[in-house]
Amino acid sequence: MDHQIFPPHRDLATMVKCYWTLESPLEATPQRNTIVPDGCMKMIFHYGDLYKHYPDGEHYFLLPRCFVIGQLTMPFEVQPSGQTGTFFVCFHPNGFLPFATFPIKEMENTAVPLDKLFGIKGVELGQQILHATSTAERIKLIEAFLRSRLTDRKAIDFIVQSAVETILTANGQVSIDELSRQNGINRRHLVRKFSSAIGLSPKQLSKTIRLQAALKTLLAKNVTSLTDLAYENDFYDQAHFIKDFKEFTGLTPKEFYGDHLKMSLIFDTRE
Repeated sequence: MDHQIFPPHRDLATMVKCYWTLESPLEATPQRNTIVPDGCMKMIFHYGDLYKHYPDGEHYFLLPRCFVIGQLTMPFEVQPSGQTGTFFVCFHPNGFLPFATFPIKEMENTAVPLDKLFGIKGVELGQQILHATSTAERIKLIEAFLRSRLTDRKAIDFIVQSAVETILTANGQVSIDELSRQNGINRRHLVRKFSSAIGLSPKQLSKTIRLQAALKTLLAKNVTSLTDLAYENDFYDQAHFIKDFKEFTGLTPKEFYGDHLKMSLIFDTRE
């Protein structure tokens, strides 16, 4: 599987984390992929064959060709129906808010077609992206669209942005009380802000980022002790780590360590 990552223009860098492409011939594509929650919403354009989504692990439906996927709080199983060719816009955890047309919380674990979000403009964007002949052209098109939608920068909540940066820097190892104290805001008010701006609570985002950090460790080195990995990532104990791991991936760490791991961290490009 071939994936490439591209940075956004500096004008959009506080909202867009990156663009990336994923391409593979059918014979090189795994039968079933598990996408693990990473705290980031994504706008996705399939210019290859469509993907099947298995919400219950058994039955499937075809995903739209162009859509935004809301915050994931559980593993999201997909299977290519043919040769893959996909262009992704990966937003920062709070980056989609300025472009949202209805509550982000309602998009949780859901693929929302662009026409439902943006009407005829969404349809036009999808057609333009799908008929583009290069990644550079796709990036140019999506950035023009996002700039045209960015009419009110007041939609960017700088308290949430600051708290998100703290969570990312700490790899999720920060308490909600500490976030509240650092930002001079009541805990309940912070939770409400996160829910409307991100679609997750501060605790959910911290849990997601902490799990992603553990996954990156699994990918980067040969881990011999799950207990050490659990403590390194601030889990209470190994049982707590395994419980959270299975909640986010559908598998235990040992079950997940094989082929699934290769698809789990394409979304996460942080060093």
